[in-house]
Amino acid sequence: MESKRRYKVVIVEDEPLYRDLLELALSRDPEIEIVGAFQDGERCLERVGEFDPDVALLDIELAGDLYGIQVGLAMRRLYPGIGIVLLSNHRDPSFVSALREGKFAGWSYLLKKSVDNVDALRRAIAGAAEGFVVLDPALIGNAPARPNTQLAKLTPRQRDIMSLMAQGYSNVGIAEKLLLSVKTVENHINCLYQELQLDRDSAFQPRVLAVLAYLDQLDLGARD
Repeated sequence: MESKRRYKVVIVEDEPLYRDLLELALSRDPEIEIVGAFQDGERCLERVGEFDPDVALLDIELAGDLYGIQVGLAMRRLYPGIGIVLLSNHRDPSFVSALREGKFAGWSYLLKKSVDNVDALRRAIAGAAEGFVVLDPALIGNAPARPNTQLAKLTPRQRDIMSLMAQGYSNVGIAEKLLLSVKTVENHINCLYQELQLDRDSAFQPRVLAVLAYLDQLDLGARD
């Protein structure tokens, strides 16, 4: 989601040059404040309470005894409202499966090769902070819908909107990307919620449920 407030972010990345590049890129964004940067998860967990961050930006393959998902889970136990953004050099099937099961609302997942797109990184940070699920476009792009699913029945326009929702775009951002009015986007999204037969009694927001349903009904293996 496009950010509307200033987010405090801690970075955990064991490659010093890459950590410096992340700090440099994000420090230029007036809506993001880097409050701490660490080489390993253990040190971050020792000190993260000093910074009261909104989001932790974690390399999924850290040196040391803890890797990124473990650090994220530990942070969530300590600070249930913190958003988690995972960075990886490749798609992790186990994490994607966990996402599909709805275990990680408020987590975003980006490939490191996409981080040079600062807008994508900003959307992932803002989305995680607000409790959404934001996915790397390379993770979901061009993947077909699994047969006999609600997703397979959507129109191409609806699929485009679902993809942009999954990438963290707000209704306004989707309207700008697709050259539609915001009202038209809102109408499409309301129809999507009905088509996907979302559980309205769920504790998750409808947007989170829609992205999880989208991920669950994509045939990601068709591209492997």
